[in-house]
Amino acid sequence: MMQKRTAHQIADVLIEALPYIQRFKGKTIVVKFGGNAMVDEELKHSFARDIVLMKLVGLNPIVVHGGGPQIGRLLEKLGKTTGFIDGMRITDSETMDVVEMVLGGLVNKEIVNLINMHGGKAVGLTGKDGNFIRAKKLHLPPRDNLPSEIIDLGHVGEVDSIDPSVLDMLGGSDFIPVIAPIGVGEDGHSYNINADLVAGKIAEQLKAEKLILLTNIPGILDKQGELLTGLSIKKTEELIADGTISGGMIPKTRCATDAIKGGVTSVHIIDGRVDHAVLLELFTDQGVGTLLLKG
Repeated sequence: MMQKRTAHQIADVLIEALPYIQRFKGKTIVVKFGGNAMVDEELKHSFARDIVLMKLVGLNPIVVHGGGPQIGRLLEKLGKTTGFIDGMRITDSETMDVVEMVLGGLVNKEIVNLINMHGGKAVGLTGKDGNFIRAKKLHLPPRDNLPSEIIDLGHVGEVDSIDPSVLDMLGGSDFIPVIAPIGVGEDGHSYNINADLVAGKIAEQLKAEKLILLTNIPGILDKQGELLTGLSIKKTEELIADGTISGGMIPKTRCATDAIKGGVTSVHIIDGRVDHAVLLELFTDQGVGTLLLKG
């Protein structure tokens, strides 16, 4: 028999979740899946269960995933070396073939399978399906310390436009879209796009209620290393300007603020190393990361 104290604790959790479930029912939630949550077996299953539960209580989750470490491992096995500029992999045609194989095949289908194992109905997509992510080649500005030919990242792109029709169709059904961040250009070439940017642009296009970005840190931290649980766009930009937000967190944070400016209600940058991080952020008062709002 369940202990009385345990029963009350479980009931309290469910009661705390109820108003959030009511508020977000029917809303679109875009989740960027990456970091440790993608490689730790327990966290992968935890994430899949979170997504299935979201769908079952009436939310419309859309998953966008990365896969940089997995791409790197396969390239290493194949004996192919690649360079990086500003954290972006220089991607020639051969490397792009590997990127498509890993992102659109191995990683995408693993996530689809995990969600299906836990009772969901996931469908794997790349931006080439239905041409729903149109890409254009990413051009970096010239650098004094780099010859111009090295600035060319090859098949690295940015989002040109999103056609939401495929996602609208899936969102109105029992299916959960799982998206690999590969787009197609007007030239018919495939382009590898940063998964945060794809998630942000999809959230903007769908006017999503929330964009959730999983990271390997607790969220946005102040200069003392303490978690900042709530920020406005104005305060976030001040933190970038004074150096509090730096390095790899700058593009992630700019992705978040751009999404809010584009019509997303709120963005959460959360710690993907925490078991059931997505549910804790969505359905509890405390959450497990940083919440960004317009004002």
